[in-house]
Amino acid sequence: MDTTLIHLDTGRRRGVIDITAEIVAFTAGKGDGLLSIFAPHATAGLAIIETGAGTDADLMDILDELMPRDDNRYRHRHGSPGHGADHILPALVPPTLIVPVVEGRPALGTWQSIVLVDPNQDNPKRSIRLSFFPG
Repeated sequence: MDTTLIHLDTGRRRGVIDITAEIVAFTAGKGDGLLSIFAPHATAGLAIIETGAGTDADLMDILDELMPRDDNRYRHRHGSPGHGADHILPALVPPTLIVPVVEGRPALGTWQSIVLVDPNQDNPKRSIRLSFFPG
């Protein structure tokens, strides 16, 4: 297994952060196998979506509808408003993905990108563990 940790600075903004370029760089030259992508955070998740066409904002809007930022709804209330909702996110947007790698490239569809979904503005520093398993 070949593994690395990538570090992201979200700048305390909520949103969707495209990490596809970092993943492509990590898998370059590795041949065929599987890539495990893991976000070791209780308030962030990973998704494969189309970016740049409004899907990013749509996803955050839908998540806000499903998990309103109103703290009166949640038992978990420390942190910024909506932090209780942030802790529910990984149940809906999981913190892990497995992606096939073919000839050193993630086998993504034409419009697919791998993104970190981070609704939590309290934590500006994030890390993602990439682990390649040759096959």
